[in-house]
Amino acid sequence: MLKKPVPRSGLNSVFVFLLLLGNVSVAFGDEEADDTTAEYSSGAKQCMTCHSEGKEPAAHEVFLTPMGISNSPDSPFAEGRHDCETCHGPSASHRKKQKDGTRLSPQITFAKGTPAEPQNSVCMGCHNEGNMIHWTGSMHEEEEVACASCHEVHAARDPVMDKLAQQEKCFACHPRTRAATFMASSHPLRFGEMTCTDCHNPHNGANDFLLARSTVNDTCYTCHAEKRGPFLWEHAPVSEDCTLCHNPHGSNHAALLKQRPPLLPAMSFTRWTSCNGLYE
Repeated sequence: MLKKPVPRSGLNSVFVFLLLLGNVSVAFGDEEADDTTAEYSSGAKQCMTCHSEGKEPAAHEVFLTPMGISNSPDSPFAEGRHDCETCHGPSASHRKKQKDGTRLSPQITFAKGTPAEPQNSVCMGCHNEGNMIHWTGSMHEEEEVACASCHEVHAARDPVMDKLAQQEKCFACHPRTRAATFMASSHPLRFGEMTCTDCHNPHNGANDFLLARSTVNDTCYTCHAEKRGPFLWEHAPVSEDCTLCHNPHGSNHAALLKQRPPLLPAMSFTRWTSCNGLYE
């Protein structure tokens, strides 16, 4: 007696079921693998359990800064954004302790050992207008200076905004300029009456020497407007570049001059030839 053949549709159904079951298993496996790499936390409250006041490293003062104003659409804490992880990236792996009790670093860190480019790309995601528009191509950007090398974003008041503290940040990389400010004639930087950013814009690569204005003279005229002119009798080097005669960071001669006043008007032979050319 011949057995009744099993309907092909029934075999197909079993095959499809097994296939779907396999896909579901794969999908759940992927989700489990991604759980520690792409999952965002429940918000800043979860971060503050470890980074609140009195704990190291503390980050609670970020809520006293413009970044911490949650009703600002540009704030990392604005509705629809990811609070701390807006800057640090999804950090499920950071929240979970390892077997030895340590924690992995967040996906994005701003420590000294971290390359500047991934750090700065986070900052430039929001700070890409106004004074920051010419950051790309600037000397600081080319030298791979990280934003966090100068700025402390978790501090209630960024120390770099203080005139004296700002100088310490700059002088850490520019020690010769620090030395010049202690010469007999100098701008009053060390007294806190002015600071580096009065003349320089550290984010602006559009101007030479990261100047705040387009030229040396225009920068000087910000404070020395009486020297702008025009004058009836004008010495050409004066209108060309103030630094032909003055050292703006400091000098051991009066009035920041590069040479002693008796020699400067008449010029020594060497100085005269450097300005006018020996055979002109």
